[in-house]
Amino acid sequence: MMSITLCAQDADRDRRYDTFFLEAICQRLSGNQDAAFDLLNHCVEIDSMKPEAYFYLAQYYSALRQRDRALEYSIRAARLAPDNSTYLETLAEAYIRNQQLPEAIEALESLYERNRSREDVLGMLVDLFDQQHDYTNAIRTLERLEAINGKSERLSYAKANYYAKNGEPEAAVAEMRQLADQFPADLNYRALYGNMMLINGQEQEALEVYQDILRQEPNNRNAQLALMAYYQDRGDEARIDSMALHVLTNKNVSSEDRVKLMRMIIAENEQQGGDSTRVLQYFRLALDQQPFDVDVASLCTAYMTLKEMPRDTIRTVFERIIEVQPDYAGARLQLVEYAWRDGDLQRIVDLCQAARQYNPDEMAFYYYQGIAYYQQGNLDEALGAFQNGIGVIDEDSDPEIVSDFYSIMGDLLHQKGQNAAAFAAYDSCLQIKPDHVGCLNNYAYYLSEMGQQLDRAEQMSYRTIKAEPKNATYLDTYAWILFMQKRYAEAKIYIDQTLQNDADSSAVMLEHAGDIYSRCGLTAEAVAYWQQALAKSSEGSEVKGERRRILIRKIKLKKYIKE
Repeated sequence: MMSITLCAQDADRDRRYDTFFLEAICQRLSGNQDAAFDLLNHCVEIDSMKPEAYFYLAQYYSALRQRDRALEYSIRAARLAPDNSTYLETLAEAYIRNQQLPEAIEALESLYERNRSREDVLGMLVDLFDQQHDYTNAIRTLERLEAINGKSERLSYAKANYYAKNGEPEAAVAEMRQLADQFPADLNYRALYGNMMLINGQEQEALEVYQDILRQEPNNRNAQLALMAYYQDRGDEARIDSMALHVLTNKNVSSEDRVKLMRMIIAENEQQGGDSTRVLQYFRLALDQQPFDVDVASLCTAYMTLKEMPRDTIRTVFERIIEVQPDYAGARLQLVEYAWRDGDLQRIVDLCQAARQYNPDEMAFYYYQGIAYYQQGNLDEALGAFQNGIGVIDEDSDPEIVSDFYSIMGDLLHQKGQNAAAFAAYDSCLQIKPDHVGCLNNYAYYLSEMGQQLDRAEQMSYRTIKAEPKNATYLDTYAWILFMQKRYAEAKIYIDQTLQNDADSSAVMLEHAGDIYSRCGLTAEAVAYWQQALAKSSEGSEVKGERRRILIRKIKLKKYIKE
């Protein structure tokens, strides 16, 4: 009777455990981690001899950075289910996190014994032995990998390095010799053998290996690079030059190798005084090879820029780069910058138009093309370029450039008489960069011209003169807004500062000064400023047409006339 009762109790406990455990997993999958955590703890209270709850709880404690508790629960799960590889692997990871490397090694060894197809476990063991400086066991584990996959460059080189670290240079050299002897047709393995001899002080023997390789295969990359490094270490200039020529013209040498060699040559040259003649000779040689090496060319442009060589010389290399690799945005942007310095607006337009085909998501090309069109007076094309550029903005876009996009778009839209769209563009600019002074100034001035939102315009303009208190354009805008608010005395203070900070004031500034002085009752001074503005307008300034006629009437009537 007692036995039946105990069996019934066990069955009830198992049923309750399974119910709560399954609910915990459902809550976990639904993202309700707190509920899952509580349910799993209840599972442990119901039956402390089942491993599943401990396994999942260990993960939660690990996430909570309670490493000791996570390790404790990982140990319990693994002990309760010693044949479960997942639990054992999790335990090994927990030991590693706690820097208990001997225990981690023991767990991984047990895991590998259960599943000898797990080569990744052997790789983890090699790393752990390396961390413990146990090079003997690292080598033994690499040999286990070799037993599965056979000899390889990676395994042999790793073994040789561990032999060297373990104070066994002869074994290190022997290891690489075995690899070279096993694959006699692959001279690259012979080069690795030579490298290991060189590392272990057998210089003459290593040089003989390299020379033998080059007799059989004159363009062997590994042997050439090894000799180059050897001569570099010993400062043998004659042999460095000779070997550099071989490497740079070797079609088997990668672009990465050439760049590395040129960096080495540049560093050595700088230490010896920085005479660029020799370096440029090497660059010319490398760039004359086919196919054209864009990476070497890029390094060449960086070097020539550092040496402040003429732009025309550097430009030639950049043009070759985009001819071979037209989607190279960096090179094309540099050409755009050169054209900008030269004032060649059409060149900028053409470069950016081509770039938009190859780099349609590069916002800078729309920006520079729009600016170039703007300065050419092609407002429609400029606006189109900026509007297309806005279409490629994303969360990674530079906010400085994005804010400029909207600011310039606002200026263009205003010039086209689309004030509502212009003000929307300005609002977008200020949302991204609230202190964009150029946008603040133009927005404020255009609002004042329309007599709209003068209080807001005054606040925006005031921020510009606080940022740049000697900027005559910003001072003029602020003075004019004060004038529009009928704050004439204050306006006079700022228009005086405007004229003081601009030795060659524009006709618009001078007319503003006359208007402000007139409202302040200073008629003679007002007429004098209007006359100066009229003189400026006759020189071809922006004061033309109806505004010029109004200016003449102000002078004749000696009073301010509202436009």
